[in-house]
Amino acid sequence: MNILIIGAGRVGTSVAEHLVSERNDITVIDTDPQRLRDLQERLDLRGVCGNAIQPSVLREAGAEDCDLLVACAPQDETNLTVCKVAHDLFNVTTSIARLRSPEFVEGAPLLAREGGFAVDHVICPEQSVTTYIRKLVEYPEALRVIEFAGGRVTLAGVRAGAGSRLVGHRLDEIPTLVPNLDMRVVGLFRRDQPLKADGSTRIEAGDEAFVLTRTAAVTEVLCALRERDRPVRRVMIAGGGKVGLRLARELRGRCEIRLIELDRQRCEYLAAELGSEVLVLHGDATDEELMTDANVGETDVFIALSSDDEDNILSGLLSKRLGARRAIVLINRRAYTELVQGTQIDVAISPQHAVIGELLAYVRRGDVEAVHSMRQGAAESLEIIARGDRRSSKVVSRRIEQIDLPEGVQIGAIVRGDEVIMAHHDTVIQTDDHVIVFLPSKRQVRAVEKLFQVGATFF
Repeated sequence: MNILIIGAGRVGTSVAEHLVSERNDITVIDTDPQRLRDLQERLDLRGVCGNAIQPSVLREAGAEDCDLLVACAPQDETNLTVCKVAHDLFNVTTSIARLRSPEFVEGAPLLAREGGFAVDHVICPEQSVTTYIRKLVEYPEALRVIEFAGGRVTLAGVRAGAGSRLVGHRLDEIPTLVPNLDMRVVGLFRRDQPLKADGSTRIEAGDEAFVLTRTAAVTEVLCALRERDRPVRRVMIAGGGKVGLRLARELRGRCEIRLIELDRQRCEYLAAELGSEVLVLHGDATDEELMTDANVGETDVFIALSSDDEDNILSGLLSKRLGARRAIVLINRRAYTELVQGTQIDVAISPQHAVIGELLAYVRRGDVEAVHSMRQGAAESLEIIARGDRRSSKVVSRRIEQIDLPEGVQIGAIVRGDEVIMAHHDTVIQTDDHVIVFLPSKRQVRAVEKLFQVGATFF
């Protein structure tokens, strides 16, 4: 696939890294020649220096042969203009735009292909991160919570805790240990190494487990793998930027919120926007005296969302030392994400990985409905629609045990109409089923896609 990416910032670079690794032909346009040189030295792609709203620059980048345009420049107006120019002059068939403003909603007439800005899909990293964190507040036991099939099925990542009902037991013992819970462990990692999630595998304390279940049962499933945390009542947010403001808006009224912001003028704006339900404090979240005075030790969740990775890490560690029950930090640099592994910080979130799945769903072959990148991009979960019949498909009308899945890949659940089916070895896949697949390594994506593609006759 020929893909044109506008902008070589953090989001554009992350998109390029993921798509290049999947054997796509990538061209990146940016106004900064040094950024492009750095990108070309690391990745097998082409860089074009210039302003992407200019037709001559788009033509030089090969817009006439572009299958997919991803506009992720910092400014909304640039991304909107690029999509419009690419559609009107070069007939680009699919355009995705990064839009920060909540006023641009996917499907709105203003973004329509005819008469609008010709934006087919909207991505907003800030909203993706906000949703990610809100789920962690809702399910404090989890490391990651992902919904599929319109919210009917949930994949939850959790760190198994000593003394929980399932720790120390094999996976094939789960139905006996928790007979009222319909769940499926699809992924298991021990000391960052994937384990084969078959019946003989035993769950140990400290393992990172990924479990599929009906959304209504998520809390019970998480509590079977670790001690139940008390509900989140007090939240402290460090950083009142776009993500901090969005998160405070979504959480206000549900819990007590304190928001710390370093810029005094921004504090005044936040206080006016959020009202009396949120206490806005002016100061530095790495200041121990301020954090102590703000009672961070009584906080259920401390969330560091400033634009400075180092400050987020330091304030997260400080909050834990002062008694905060859980610390979630936003980190842009991959090296820092790896650095905080094994520290007291409970969850490190990469905004790039939070949004990349939304893009990958438009690049994947076959009827891929949703893609979620996990474990810092190393693993993936897919929602794929099964098409065809037994003669044209390798999965339809076959039991799961008959499907030649790559090693470690697990089919965890099937959504058939309004019915949610936890997958077992003898479950038969039918046409139009929504199949939830867990891949411990994203290198297995192509093999899984080929299985679900409708093609030649199979017997």
